[in-house]
Amino acid sequence: MKVYTRKGDKGATQVYAKESLRVTKDDILLETYGDIDELNSHIGLLVTLCEGEVPAFLETVQRKLFQAGFAISASSTLTDADVTELEQAIDVMTASLPQQTRFVLPGGTPAAAQSHVCRTVCRRAERTTTRLANHHTVPPAVMAYLNRLSDYLYTLAVFLNHQSGISPSEV
Repeated sequence: MKVYTRKGDKGATQVYAKESLRVTKDDILLETYGDIDELNSHIGLLVTLCEGEVPAFLETVQRKLFQAGFAISASSTLTDADVTELEQAIDVMTASLPQQTRFVLPGGTPAAAQSHVCRTVCRRAERTTTRLANHHTVPPAVMAYLNRLSDYLYTLAVFLNHQSGISPSEV
């Protein structure tokens, strides 16, 4: 299969929603796809920086992000159970952390810093997906998943630093 089609050179491309659509490359639909794709790539980098059970969980998250994209374009298997899975992972990490009373500065270990980058890209993907929902149908599970994923990535950053003995720099 060729990577190039020679059909998008003039600033438009085809996407598959309920029906095939031709849209300009600055369309909110493509912006949303791009933000989710960027998030997925940043999580891929985070996977390379983590150890233990975290990489396997993050690879599952990456697959779910593809499902979020499918939900926006045509169909998806992303469900509320996927959101619950993130909440449970957050709860497990939070149980081992000291109570937090302030915001923390992004940084610490390379893995924690990358988790913060993922969190901010996730928040942007959530914002563009929200804007997209004004023009296209976006399943509620996608919105909830992106929202909870940013919470997970924040908690993961704090957790990774805690595991490494690094106290968070608080604001």
